[in-house]
Amino acid sequence: MFPFLQLFKLLEDGALDEKLSTLACTPAGAAPDRDRVRHVLDGFKDTFHPADDAPAALFSAPGRTELGGNHTDHQHGHVLAASVNLDLLSCAAPNGSRMIRICSEGWPVLEVDLDRLEPVAEEINSTGALVRGIAARIGQLGYPPVGFDAYIVSDVLPGSGLSSSAAYETLIGVILNHFSCGDALDAVAIAQIGQYAENVFFGKPCGLMDQMASSVGGAVAIDFADPAKPVVRQIPVDLESKGYALCIIDSGADHADLTDEYAAIPAEMKAVASFCGGDVLRNVPEETFWKMLPSARVATGDRAILRAIHYYSDDRCAVEEADALAAGDFDAFLNLAKASGISSWTMLQNVCPAGATKEQAVSVALAVAQAALKGRGGCRVHGGGFAGTIQAFVPLDLLDGFKAETERVLGQGRCHVLSIRSVGGCVVAG
Repeated sequence: MFPFLQLFKLLEDGALDEKLSTLACTPAGAAPDRDRVRHVLDGFKDTFHPADDAPAALFSAPGRTELGGNHTDHQHGHVLAASVNLDLLSCAAPNGSRMIRICSEGWPVLEVDLDRLEPVAEEINSTGALVRGIAARIGQLGYPPVGFDAYIVSDVLPGSGLSSSAAYETLIGVILNHFSCGDALDAVAIAQIGQYAENVFFGKPCGLMDQMASSVGGAVAIDFADPAKPVVRQIPVDLESKGYALCIIDSGADHADLTDEYAAIPAEMKAVASFCGGDVLRNVPEETFWKMLPSARVATGDRAILRAIHYYSDDRCAVEEADALAAGDFDAFLNLAKASGISSWTMLQNVCPAGATKEQAVSVALAVAQAALKGRGGCRVHGGGFAGTIQAFVPLDLLDGFKAETERVLGQGRCHVLSIRSVGGCVVAG
């Protein structure tokens, strides 16, 4: 850690420029965004009033984009994901107390008492539950969590489909790892801690893909056959050199009250797996599933069956997509990505909430994107589905027109052009 006042000097002297440029994927020769870091430091100073020589540090955790493997992670399958150049940035410092105090810009200060590290019923589905769960898990691993103050700014907007929650979990995990563990935990462990907090304290039965992509960084192919020891393969990806841009398009749909929709997907897949003799679909051979399909339909229902069919096809697809990227065959990757999107729409059925007729924003966004692509590139539902965003791979010569057309229909500011960031959750300075 550095004395708090020295962080300002490091920033002004340009000592952080290289790291900041890497995190933001700044084009060669472009100046890094020092103003954003200065804003975080000022926010920390105004909120917590640290002494000039108080030890402090800067931290970052990126949002993530799912490139392949839609809802395959919770069935111990394969995924392909990547961190992006939108992040949560924080200044944090140990406060010598048994209290974690976090000010996320625009929100009241959150306080979590480290003397109460068990799930709290009234905190379910809250940020406080995530912080408490991360601290609890770190304590269970043998590292007594210490109190700290943190000021956080984010350009990973909630509901953006870039998993602001996983980025938040990664950020808190990196901070506590630095302050409480001496950076002993690796990126995979930090991701698993975030998943634990979300499953046990927050109350959402999520998989591990979002946390892993944010924590590890870059493009990562992940095999979750053993979730306690996922196999991670990093793959170099340079979309621009292939003539494409990555766009995330906000459909404008509301995420409210969709927890049951998300939870139904793993529940139904596991019901099929259980009927076929496994705990998750990864542990049920596909030929066994097809053999038992007639009786499984009766036992689990047709939507569950279709979602299981999606799992098997998209699990293969994620592996093939990763191999295509590793081989530099972007055309093959695009064809696979489009096939994945069709499977999500028709088999997984995570584009429209059940019974929705008046509002089908994600479907409209996909239709608009397909039209704007003019038969080139590709698009697919992004992440959990039902609301939020879609993903598009847009030829660079179509990018301006694509952005203009999608925003004409869906609203200004809805189309975000992103880069894949090579670094996951990290200590920026300290």
